[in-house]
Amino acid sequence: MSTKPSIHGLLLDELATFCNEQKLPAFRAKQIWDWLYTQRVSSFDEMKNLPAPLRGLLGEQFVFQTLKKLETKGEAGETQKLLFELADNEWIETVIIPAPRRQKNTVCLSSQVGCVYGCAFCASGQKGVIRNLSAGEIVGEVLEVTRELGARPNNVVFMGIGEPFDNYDEVMKSIRIMNHPDGLAIGARKITVSTCGVVPGIERFSEEGIQVELSVSLHGTDDQTRSCLMPVNESWPLDELMNACEAYTTQTNRIITFEYTLIKDLNDSAVQARELVKLLRRFPCRVNLIPLSPVEEFEGERSTPEAMKAFFQTLEKAHINATLRDSKGVGLKAACGQLRSRRL
Repeated sequence: MSTKPSIHGLLLDELATFCNEQKLPAFRAKQIWDWLYTQRVSSFDEMKNLPAPLRGLLGEQFVFQTLKKLETKGEAGETQKLLFELADNEWIETVIIPAPRRQKNTVCLSSQVGCVYGCAFCASGQKGVIRNLSAGEIVGEVLEVTRELGARPNNVVFMGIGEPFDNYDEVMKSIRIMNHPDGLAIGARKITVSTCGVVPGIERFSEEGIQVELSVSLHGTDDQTRSCLMPVNESWPLDELMNACEAYTTQTNRIITFEYTLIKDLNDSAVQARELVKLLRRFPCRVNLIPLSPVEEFEGERSTPEAMKAFFQTLEKAHINATLRDSKGVGLKAACGQLRSRRL
């Protein structure tokens, strides 16, 4: 694996600092940035308005490409799953989710190779965590999707492999790179960071002063059920998590989206629906109800359509903003909880 940093892992200010250290004119940083994110070239050699010695220097100092696409599953215009090989031969998966009627595309990004938290119904953490992705690798996912689509995605969600708050600095750096108005210009409100409930990450995120959306995986209304599904609950149980979420909402004036996967006879009863109402009515929020996606290692079953509808209606009657999500990409193993760090 190359020890050189990825050019796509630099903020514009860092690129300007590099140019200054090399005694290059200040405008060179913006030229390079434009080639990277407006022209979206595939190599330093394509940066034609840069002198050849500068293109050579960039090649000596930085790695340009950090991801190699191995395959694409799914048809264009439908949900697609991309398998990438990293420079150290590790593999990650990235998903493109289209909304044809709105002519928009969402990219679901991975932030780690594997995941340490081992949620029972999630394939991503079945082998533990191997390493964090760099900001350059994360931005590389977006650029590869952009090449696949022929245009940058409209929305970005950190809901792929890994826990974003366990890779906090690199995730936030990648967000600032893709959000920059002179680059990919993906709006902050079009970017969502999803956590399994890492309270210190939520607390730190509340201090960022950036209008990125926050999503929190809940999946249980009591500590026993949630700990059974999500070992992270042993570290930050529901009381502590909900207090952190309430504090985040108060401090940022932003609404959290809670993810709740419906599992037959485990967390989908009328009693649990009412308990969820009690948990969430203390502050404004949204709820995404998600039908369970099959994972080989988990024996649970998807709730019946009747149970899902009844659960949704309980939230609706309590005036909690809820959506019963239509799972996409299940056949490709690209739906919630189905992504893996490598082929198994």
